[in-house]
Amino acid sequence: MFRPLAYGLAFQLCAIGSASAEDAKATYPAMAPLAQYQMETVANEAALARSAAPTSISGDADVLTLGSNGYKTAVKGKNGFVCLVQRSWAAASTNAEFWNPKLRAPICFNPAAVRTVLPGYLERTQWVLAGISKSGMIDRTKTALNANTLVAPEPGAMSFMMSKQGYLSDADGHWHPHLMFFVAHTDAAAWGANLRGSPIIAAQSDPEPITTFFIPVTNGPTARQM
Repeated sequence: MFRPLAYGLAFQLCAIGSASAEDAKATYPAMAPLAQYQMETVANEAALARSAAPTSISGDADVLTLGSNGYKTAVKGKNGFVCLVQRSWAAASTNAEFWNPKLRAPICFNPAAVRTVLPGYLERTQWVLAGISKSGMIDRTKTALNANTLVAPEPGAMSFMMSKQGYLSDADGHWHPHLMFFVAHTDAAAWGANLRGSPIIAAQSDPEPITTFFIPVTNGPTARQM
């Protein structure tokens, strides 16, 4: 069965695994030095980011890479998509691997998600680099929610996570190539998700009012590399 990791924001990592949460918490109790989250070169990170989607998409996308002051544009594209490699803090604050410096999650957002989903992850990255605690991040998110300043996903917001080169959990390393669709909170059954025999997985963000649908991909240029 496919199973998503815990959720915090709409741009989460997903994985399968049965590693002990207590062991992971003991292993990753706090943020490691930033250098451990960074890749060897900008070129290597850009290549990994592009692996999230077929080259017909990622080849013309903007590519962001993580620096000491946050993500910056390493390659300027022309199709409105943005590819990057998410780090462990894309997961929920309760996730046992929230500070795992080994996690690398290539993802390519379409233009709608670039406008309404990606900014949240980039802002969380700034909080991380500023030393904001996990509880502090939650408080900031709740404050934005109460002030109605959180932007709901734009209709059609989605992303590609088709790479088999990423590392999404200590238990399993890679997850299945998949697509992600972001919508305002909705009933999973409306998409036929989380039902026996259905290939669609749905998960609710908390505290953000967002539902993310995952659709595993078995065909396609990247998936055939499995």
